[in-house]
Amino acid sequence: MDPQTTWELRETWDSPIGTLRWDRLGPADGPPVVLLHGTPFSSYVWHEIAPALAAEGHRVHVWDMPGYGGSAKSDGQDVSLAAQGEVFAGLLGVWGLTRPSVVAHDFGGCVALRAHLLHGAEYERLALVDPVALRPWGSPFFRLVAEHTEVFEQLPAPLHEALVREYVSSASHRGLRPDVLDGLVAPWTGGAGQAAFYRQIGQADQRHTDEIQDLYPTMDLPVTVCWGAQDTWIPPAKGEELAALIPGARLRTIPDAGHLVPLDAPARLLAALLTFLAG
Repeated sequence: MDPQTTWELRETWDSPIGTLRWDRLGPADGPPVVLLHGTPFSSYVWHEIAPALAAEGHRVHVWDMPGYGGSAKSDGQDVSLAAQGEVFAGLLGVWGLTRPSVVAHDFGGCVALRAHLLHGAEYERLALVDPVALRPWGSPFFRLVAEHTEVFEQLPAPLHEALVREYVSSASHRGLRPDVLDGLVAPWTGGAGQAAFYRQIGQADQRHTDEIQDLYPTMDLPVTVCWGAQDTWIPPAKGEELAALIPGARLRTIPDAGHLVPLDAPARLLAALLTFLAG
């Protein structure tokens, strides 16, 4: 796989909520690192970070959650944060990973936290990058779509794609290259992609973070919280709040980055992650 020219996950696993695609990079004997994406994104957000971590000797695992990216999208699919947390705990077993380091962005943060706190997944270290983890969450646009998914699902395809492009673009502070924006938007186009986009928003529910928020002070592992200084989706103050709740957690603010830190400031984020992973 050459992430510089394409991003295609070569392996599959038939999870309880649909076939997901995954891949791994780096030396087979390297310390394992798992990368989790958020919404409305896919593993493609890590297309610069993943090969760089692999080049530093890590065995990097990437995957598209069911309902996202290249993974299965189907009518009636359960793509909730609760379901994704269970799937991730199971996927670690499929990979044979008992204590990997985990790096999770956006909704992936909640997925990783739920797998750890509710389903017994053990991590060597956990890096949370602008995660969805604390009440309240959901932008005005997100809440509007969630309340009227049946209306948005009927948008003509060109209008839907324009909406998704504008929404995804707003997560970046520095602006996305056209090819990168295309890579983020493509999974949400076409009939199945359009339906999946509104399905995952319609199933987003704050109770899935409410269920675990009071457990954060019980966590006993190294945790770093990285936050884009110009994040307009989730205020940086949430990073301070989260770091204060998790014993020993350290907050790293990433300058000149919005919510899409892995794409806005990959070099700065990579430096922070390498330092953290090295212990």
